[in-house]
Amino acid sequence: MRWVRWLKSVIIGKPLNALNPTVKDHIALIAVIAWIGLGADGLSSSAYGPEEAYLALGSHTDIAIFLAFATAFTVFLISFAYNQVIELFPSGGGGYKVATHLLGPKAGVVSGCALIIDYILTIAVSVASGVDAIFSLLPTWWLEYKIEVEIAIIVMLMVLNLRGMKESIRVLIPLFLGFLITHVAIILVGILFHANNLGDILPNATHEASKMSASIGSFAAIAIFLRAYSLGGGTYTGLEAVSNNVNILAEPRVRTGKFTMLYMAISLSFTAGGIIVLYLLWHAEPVYGQTLNAVVFDKILAEIGFNHHWLPVILFFEAALLFVGANTGFLGCPAVMANMAVDKWLPRQFRELSGRLVTQNGVLISGIASIIILLWARGRVSTLVVLYSINVFLTFSLSLLGLCVYWIKSRREKPIWLRKFIIAVVGFVVCASILVVTTIEKFTEGGWLTVVITAFTIGLCFFVRDHYRKVGAKLKDADHLFASHFKYTDLDTAKLLPIEDHQQKTAVFFVTKHYGAGLHTLLWVQRIFPGVFKNFVFITSGEIDSESFANEEIFKKKYRQDLNRIIDGYRYFCTMHDLPSAGYFSYGINGLDELIKLSEQIQTDYPDCVFFGGKLVFVDESWWTRILHNNTINLLQRQLHLRGMQMVILPMKI
Repeated sequence: MRWVRWLKSVIIGKPLNALNPTVKDHIALIAVIAWIGLGADGLSSSAYGPEEAYLALGSHTDIAIFLAFATAFTVFLISFAYNQVIELFPSGGGGYKVATHLLGPKAGVVSGCALIIDYILTIAVSVASGVDAIFSLLPTWWLEYKIEVEIAIIVMLMVLNLRGMKESIRVLIPLFLGFLITHVAIILVGILFHANNLGDILPNATHEASKMSASIGSFAAIAIFLRAYSLGGGTYTGLEAVSNNVNILAEPRVRTGKFTMLYMAISLSFTAGGIIVLYLLWHAEPVYGQTLNAVVFDKILAEIGFNHHWLPVILFFEAALLFVGANTGFLGCPAVMANMAVDKWLPRQFRELSGRLVTQNGVLISGIASIIILLWARGRVSTLVVLYSINVFLTFSLSLLGLCVYWIKSRREKPIWLRKFIIAVVGFVVCASILVVTTIEKFTEGGWLTVVITAFTIGLCFFVRDHYRKVGAKLKDADHLFASHFKYTDLDTAKLLPIEDHQQKTAVFFVTKHYGAGLHTLLWVQRIFPGVFKNFVFITSGEIDSESFANEEIFKKKYRQDLNRIIDGYRYFCTMHDLPSAGYFSYGINGLDELIKLSEQIQTDYPDCVFFGGKLVFVDESWWTRILHNNTINLLQRQLHLRGMQMVILPMKI
């Protein structure tokens, strides 16, 4: 309906031209902008990661300084390791591609599914934590409206991302900078105000560690520290976002990605480590209805005599950054789903671009799934962080294991392999340890759910892949049956028989790269209408999806070459049988629209034409097959009929 199209244009924006050479500037991110759009997830985790770790120490908070050092070290360790991922996979894909190419497809699908769940939980936990920060300033009876506010924010972020990546980030830049300025200021002020106590931190920590070892044993003391360190694993989530989305960075991508990772590492290590030091210096204790950050910030502001209006300002920007961090989920999840759809682990619809050149289906699924999980967890950040950490450290572990394998195999060709191998193996040990401890410690407190959800998603992916494999095998059999008697490699376009008389009866065929299916339709037409059609025209289109849009070689060259080759293959068959033929092709973000445009042109060039298309008919058709296979041919027939153009669909049983 017209008003629906108008409303969509107002909310989401007008379509962009994917073939415009400057259009990529709309979504390509320079390092600073990428730091905001992709690094906000990591930085925002300082609002809940350090709190989880600090509280896990219980009464042994004096050793929190060791936790601060370990946190900063781990941030840089993971960041340096993921720089290797950016170097090896400059087209993006991150943990999914690393595991797929370095450990195999099965490890890849596990990593990919964990990433999908991780990004969905990024949205849920970041929004929930941000709303918690806001509600820390409000009376406790307002808490009953918290879920509704969280859902409204997720819907708003969905709309921003449906408009396009840069547009969603532009809105959030002032919020990101506000967080950075206010939190750096409060950390520095809080530490400097207790500067006289800084000299006692390490002696007190050493004394507490010795006391713990004497009373409960060294092993138990280390276990308490490692448990707190592991449960603070939410601090490191988001560091993988850059490697997963290198394809949307400005050129040179690898350099831009490394600078972005550096900005992330510096900002997160300072903020997370600084907040833990604040907890320690100001003896932070939890208060019902407030975050630990809100408690300690309030104490600092009250003691140094600052105006009480500063706390709402600081917490507003903290909440705002968490919402920016949630936006990372909307950038990362659709990208991973698109990569998996390219490899046929997910329905092909997830690799399609919308008119705004974003993977619209991935954005919608991410938002809806995060709302469902948020409702299940009732907005409890502690529950969501557990689900979140398990999946992200599963991906970290697989990625770093893949890097270890790669550097061992490449040690003879790469002189610098040892240094990078050491970084990868230390990172793997750290991440795998955090994964194991978190899963065991929190299994009964919600950890089981993330295991179940991830396992179900993996199983679903194998089911999808198996279906596409079976259909592909049958289409290849058809190719062999109908088209094996001539070689497409021997094409000589100069010898193709052209159409001389455009006024004669013309059969127009919608074809794809599967020659067997196309020739099946052509032979049926000749059998049903013997001698009726004198001219044969073949029409095809290429769809610019997320992979091809990110790959310059495919985007500029491969489409035209491949589509032209498909057309010439059918024309060669016609020439062998003395049938005059012609071909048309085009490419764009919507293959259906391109076919309609070409059909209108053909109708003008060949007034007496009839369009034909083949449709796969499954013996056991179900809602599942209808989801996995788009309904393009039926939609195409409807659009042509509305334009007064004749089209016939012929079935091909699968």
